[in-house]
Amino acid sequence: MATSSQTSFTPLLTAFFIIITFISSTPTHAYTFQVGGKNGWTSHPSENYTTWSARLRFLINDTLHFKYDGGSDSVLVVNKSDYDGCNANNPIKKLDGGGDSLFKFDRSGPFYFITGNKSNCDQGQKLTVVVLALRKNRSPPPSVATPPSSSTLPPTPAVSPSIFSPPVGSPELSPSDDETPSADSPGGESADSAGGRRADSPGGGGGQSPNNAGEPSANGSASPRSAAVPPLSATIIVSVVTMIYVLWGIN
Repeated sequence: MATSSQTSFTPLLTAFFIIITFISSTPTHAYTFQVGGKNGWTSHPSENYTTWSARLRFLINDTLHFKYDGGSDSVLVVNKSDYDGCNANNPIKKLDGGGDSLFKFDRSGPFYFITGNKSNCDQGQKLTVVVLALRKNRSPPPSVATPPSSSTLPPTPAVSPSIFSPPVGSPELSPSDDETPSADSPGGESADSAGGRRADSPGGGGGQSPNNAGEPSANGSASPRSAAVPPLSATIIVSVVTMIYVLWGIN
């Protein structure tokens, strides 16, 4: 009986580990972006190309899809100076496809695209895309300002001589000018410096949000993508394990 139960349980356990391994090893999902939306790559897009690319987030392995009239138009990958001057005579690469071209990002950084028609390029048919690097470990959020070391702490203000009265019969001691706390003493400086540190601390709003570190601003629109596949739900794992044990008991 025990041998029969173990034999029926082995395939279930194997399938369980295969599923877990597959889900945990699934890479970051890449996206294909339709350049220019429904109008495609044209001199009169429904949305300005600069505005279109600024509201999106591009990562390595993403792909641009250019749809255009292959008989009268083209897509050229150029450098910054040729992009600014709409110079189509020295392209880094000319996309093939005859009206239906794909370009996959293989590195981070800026990419520049123009049409081979200079007149259309001068009218705005060109595109700049900034690709972000993949980050396996995001940088930690900015920490609270580090307290100053003991060497930089303001010294304890000198005790005023007026607190202690001289003994009866002894000559009265008057503090010299060097002993009198001045307006520039550490005691006066402490309030100003501490106030300045509080104003500049991340708690005062001066720090940068960790969501904005190394990523384009989300002002104006939300990112249409999720950079990674959602993690496996703990509920699913528990359900699968429970099912395995139930089947084990039945057998």
